[in-house]
Amino acid sequence: MPENRGVVYIEQGRVEVQGIPFPKLQTPNGRKIGHGVILRVVSTNICGSDQHMVRGRTTAPAGLVLGHEITGEVIEVGSDVETLRVGDLVSVPFNVACGRCRTCKEQHTGVCLSVNPSRAGGAYGYVDMGGWIGGQAEYVMVPYADFNLLRFPDKAQAMAKIRDLTCLSDILPTGYHGAVTAGVGPGSTVYVAGAGPVGLAAAASARLLGAAVVIVGDVNPARLEHARNVGFQTVDLALDATLGEQIAQILGTPEVDSAVDCVGFEARGHGHAGAQHEAPATVLNSLMEVTRAAGSIGIPGLYVTDDPGAADAAAKRGSLSIRFGLGWAKSHSFHTGQTPVMKYNRQLMQAILWDRINIADIVGVQLITLDQAPEGYAAFDAGAPKKYVIDPHQLLKAA
Repeated sequence: MPENRGVVYIEQGRVEVQGIPFPKLQTPNGRKIGHGVILRVVSTNICGSDQHMVRGRTTAPAGLVLGHEITGEVIEVGSDVETLRVGDLVSVPFNVACGRCRTCKEQHTGVCLSVNPSRAGGAYGYVDMGGWIGGQAEYVMVPYADFNLLRFPDKAQAMAKIRDLTCLSDILPTGYHGAVTAGVGPGSTVYVAGAGPVGLAAAASARLLGAAVVIVGDVNPARLEHARNVGFQTVDLALDATLGEQIAQILGTPEVDSAVDCVGFEARGHGHAGAQHEAPATVLNSLMEVTRAAGSIGIPGLYVTDDPGAADAAAKRGSLSIRFGLGWAKSHSFHTGQTPVMKYNRQLMQAILWDRINIADIVGVQLITLDQAPEGYAAFDAGAPKKYVIDPHQLLKAA
């Protein structure tokens, strides 16, 4: 049996690459299953959601194997698997979903009712998401494989596009979901909060959906420069000019049709002084200010039920001072929650394969080895305008 190694959360601010057990066809509680497959991991990405745990902003336990953005090659199939074969190259949605419960049948795979005993929704390598082993590793097990996995139709074609296709497991569908739920369409004016990988994926998705103007806001100069270099308008939220004033300089009006929150609960305040401190409700409140009456706001940015590192007691319980009355008065629509990746990933795969979206260049994919994962976490946490993609078997480098 091959050995296995993975990225393990040790303590706040520290991860290590360690030897971990080779995956088995069983659930986290040890029940044997026939509906799973074992993958040799081809690529696995570092996500901003992983950073929340590593920063100590969740209740993640020491020893958690991280990683929910996985692309892999099938090396073993369970006895009940019918549509997959050894050698297939597949994308793994970060949602663990059974395909059998009410929410899965309604395409709400982000809140599957069967894969997590503590709440609706499961994910790989994530706190309170059912205990499924993460995929920042050499090998990983995927349950309900016939339902969950997206098989690439042509393996050679997929490997030629693998830097882009690795984004299908999470950030591209997540950004697309944010844009779709914000009502983006042909001719829309769109504001995206956050110039990290998900924010840039949302901006790229808005452009794919036909937006006329896409504006990206952040406090990080390097990320804003990258956003401009890949064709988006930007606003610098560290300036004392308000968000509305900066949008008006671009559009001639301080409002947009649609807005997307790609920042989440670790948001910083706006303005020179505010940008130095956390203000978790800032993004949501600012989006209500700049979104037109009857407009929509998509919220794929992560918000948690418990935040041990929050600045105040309310935020520690996930309670934020949101100006809900403003959103009500403007008749806004809000859409929150985990992205149901399977709702979008097949169409987005086709967009990548037919050169409709160059997502790897837009989000700044940077390949690293598994052993470089701790350095990748540190650089990403420092605000590098990159999407760090781990290549555990050096297959992407070869491709």
